[in-house]
Amino acid sequence: MARRYDCADEVDRGHGLREAASAVRRGDLVVLPTDTVYGVGADAFNAEAVADLLAAKGRGRGVPSPVLVGSPTVLHGLVTDFSELAWELVDAFWPGALTLVARHQPSLNWDLGETRGTVAVRMPLHPVALELLKDVGPMAVSSANLTGRTAPSTCDEAREMLADSVAVYLDGGATPDNVPSSIVDVTGEVPVLLRAGAVSEEELRKVVPDLESAH
Repeated sequence: MARRYDCADEVDRGHGLREAASAVRRGDLVVLPTDTVYGVGADAFNAEAVADLLAAKGRGRGVPSPVLVGSPTVLHGLVTDFSELAWELVDAFWPGALTLVARHQPSLNWDLGETRGTVAVRMPLHPVALELLKDVGPMAVSSANLTGRTAPSTCDEAREMLADSVAVYLDGGATPDNVPSSIVDVTGEVPVLLRAGAVSEEELRKVVPDLESAH
């Protein structure tokens, strides 16, 4: 039976974060609020848990899960060939609604799906998410909806779709915005905008004037 915790209540939030961390460590799924939409997450280094995450969403391995981190310094252990421009984007927009697609360290023992050697990584601007991530480390996190359904902006919407496939629900209230993160590919010499989202192309160009668009 899934457990739900009200993060607006200080005591319940503390219990919820401890339970969520325990769930992640034992390979279960957790729903957590972010600054964009609610996400469903698992230990990024537990292949079985990540497979459960994709199955809960009804998603195949061809659409791998992004990874959320609690600090930019975590990137040093996750990515390789990370350019100065990529770091400038991190400095300008993290924590926040910018996802970067980078080459991951080939030595990493994880299986996020068919990533072709890359990982989509983001540091969210939400206190509950950050507290959990700083406790358990990088998490595979995807929007907490069934594939083809609208990404949820409340815990109720997430629970209605994912039900008992998730062990712990952290209810942080309605998310500030349900606009998804912008996605920029930094695997090449010039960053490429793959998806325009919460961070506008205009804002991104202030940092990377030569930003290319995939469309």
